[in-house]
Amino acid sequence: MKKLLATLVALGVLAVLVMGGWFAMGWYGSAQVEEETAFIVPSGSSLTSVADDLEEQGLIGSSEAFLLRAKVFGSDDPIKAGEFLLPAGVSNAGILDTFQHGDVIRRFITIPEGTPSAIVHDMLMAEDLLVGEIPVPDEGSVLPQTYDFERGEERVAVLARMQRAMDETIAELWPNRSSRTVATTPEEAVILASIVEKETGVPEERRMVAGLYSNRIRQGIFLQADPTIIYPITRGRPLGRRIRQSEIADINDYNTYQMAGLPAGPITNPGRESIAAVLDPAETNALFMVADGSGGHEFNDTLQGHNAAVERWFALRRERGEM
Repeated sequence: MKKLLATLVALGVLAVLVMGGWFAMGWYGSAQVEEETAFIVPSGSSLTSVADDLEEQGLIGSSEAFLLRAKVFGSDDPIKAGEFLLPAGVSNAGILDTFQHGDVIRRFITIPEGTPSAIVHDMLMAEDLLVGEIPVPDEGSVLPQTYDFERGEERVAVLARMQRAMDETIAELWPNRSSRTVATTPEEAVILASIVEKETGVPEERRMVAGLYSNRIRQGIFLQADPTIIYPITRGRPLGRRIRQSEIADINDYNTYQMAGLPAGPITNPGRESIAAVLDPAETNALFMVADGSGGHEFNDTLQGHNAAVERWFALRRERGEM
């Protein structure tokens, strides 16, 4: 009897160990994630609803078994909302830890410098991983740069970050402005920076262009910036043709060929460097500029020098067959 009792006890202990090992292996062994998989935890989800989704997608064998093992072996830390990447062969323990402590997958959208608000709106609306509607933002309110976002995030939240970034940039740069700037308010700085942004694609020229336009404003000379003619016509979208004489002669709050000073508002969203250039323009006597044929501009202090530069530019265009 003693031997039989000892055998039964041993068998019982062995059964407990086997069952315990099986129970633990179900938690720490591989789940059913056969390949790297993106999984979304919706905002406000409970662990129970997430476990049900995991079972439905075939990533775990049983939501009930997952929840039971999570209660025994898992952490009490809350799960996070977002999109997570589950590696192939991950365990149930690893799945829970990913939801509790892992990094949410971030997506990125880049707004190039000089992108007008109408196109910023188009870009955000075209991103199908975002949700919700947004209006076209105010021109000059968005800071062009790269922003991250999560799948399923509201477009309005992403746009708010873009606009907050512009506000923070202005707040940082404005107090350190140079005495050479003609901008009397942050709003004027953004307006002039938007013109600088559209007038040159050469980063090294920004401060020089800002210096030239600053000189014109001080002297009451019309800025005569072509992009300010186009803006009221297209609201920042490409014109797709040459400017007409009638458009040059048109009188409105933006056409700097027909008015002194700054236009009524920004004509695009300027980048940080263009804003910085306007707040610290180059010390120059230049009043004129014309394309030099290499992507940049030739700057001149006098109308005589400018006219000669224009002739060289026209000759180059004729040589290229552009005229």
